[in-house]
Amino acid sequence: MKERILLFIIALGLTAFIYIFQSYTVWGLALLVTLMSIYAIFTTIAYKIKQRKKLKTPPVKNEAYKPFVSIMIPAHNEESVIAETITTVLRLDYPNFEIIAIDDRSTDNTASVIKDLENKFPQKVIAFIRPKDAFPGKSAVLNDALKFAKGEAILVFDADATMAPDFLTNLVYELEPKDVGAVQARKIVRNKDVNLLTRCQNNEMTMDTHFQVGRDSVKGAVELRGNGELIKRSALEDIGGWNNYTITDDLDMSTRLHIKGWDVRFCLDTAVYEEGIMYLFPLYKQRRRWLEGTIRRYLEYFWDILTSKKMSMRVRLDMIAYISEFIMPAWFIIELGILLVKIIVKDAPPHILMSSVIMGCIIGLGFILACRYSLRRYDNLPRKDALIQSVETSIYLLLIWFPLVLFIGFKILFMKKDMNWGKTAHGLVQHEHAILKAKEKIKKAKEELKKLLLTK
Repeated sequence: MKERILLFIIALGLTAFIYIFQSYTVWGLALLVTLMSIYAIFTTIAYKIKQRKKLKTPPVKNEAYKPFVSIMIPAHNEESVIAETITTVLRLDYPNFEIIAIDDRSTDNTASVIKDLENKFPQKVIAFIRPKDAFPGKSAVLNDALKFAKGEAILVFDADATMAPDFLTNLVYELEPKDVGAVQARKIVRNKDVNLLTRCQNNEMTMDTHFQVGRDSVKGAVELRGNGELIKRSALEDIGGWNNYTITDDLDMSTRLHIKGWDVRFCLDTAVYEEGIMYLFPLYKQRRRWLEGTIRRYLEYFWDILTSKKMSMRVRLDMIAYISEFIMPAWFIIELGILLVKIIVKDAPPHILMSSVIMGCIIGLGFILACRYSLRRYDNLPRKDALIQSVETSIYLLLIWFPLVLFIGFKILFMKKDMNWGKTAHGLVQHEHAILKAKEKIKKAKEELKKLLLTK
């Protein structure tokens, strides 16, 4: 109810503001876009300054800092990918770790796969099978495992994660400073070349990398991304563990860590690879959950963000800059709605819409330029490819995120809150390969049969 009331007040206030100052709202939107652009330039410059300092005086890594790490891998119906993930984690060159593989009420053979791996690697793998009546959700899964985990730090992987052997060795150094509560690795889609959707998802993550790098450079509100996150146990205990009643455990935890004054870092040079979604409907389900969790946690912790004495001003301002991304679509739609009503009742000439449309095109161009810059810097794409893919990705972002912002706003205001996870389907790449192989075998069998018939 608190979230609903707060969002209603914000939406009502924004609508009233736009209606009262409708002659100047385009300028207001232009000012908002300008401030966001200035902040983006500021974080980019901060990153370049940080890189120059690193070249002049390379940071000294404390080779003696090797805390024991509990690696948690929650899995719900992940029999097609969990074995490969655990096997990959076992190859890590870090000396002190345990793997807690968690079956969360699966209805397939996930539990059997995990138990087999525990029997095969009893010194490293712990199989934790949750009862069928256990509280649902990833947060609850991780909280249950935390009760018996031995680690001074907790590393969380998704069930489809893959990484290089030196992943943890490189990531753990960033966790050493006393004020650092967590570190997030860069995420990359490993099946990005399958189709347009997977390519756009990878480009979306590359843009996220760019923003996370900028936020890290100014010590802003860097966020955890669920897969490849390393969290200090003392920080976890300080905030009371994961929130069982959120649908985005990583984003919720990021905000609570910042409220408590913990720093969250982003490690650009250490990557975790995951499977992109190949089909549109499952992608919408996943993004719906991400966006709903993002908006709800800001509404839930709104007062704490404003009043926290431990949160730095830099983090607070960075959060406000990030929140403005969600204000823009709402502002644009409300303004267009008011103008359309005025045109219908013949209270305004049709050409008044042109200014809003032009502003929308400018915002779209800004996304294209930001995406192109990210693809050039982090994925090293040629200029032409970067431009083409940035246009594709900007259209993809418009079609995915823009309607979802409106839907989630409507849902929070008028619908009952639920814990619908919209689970991501993993293993589709393997199934796709299996289907292709089966088709090839059928084709060969038909050809052989045809030859045999011709011979006879």
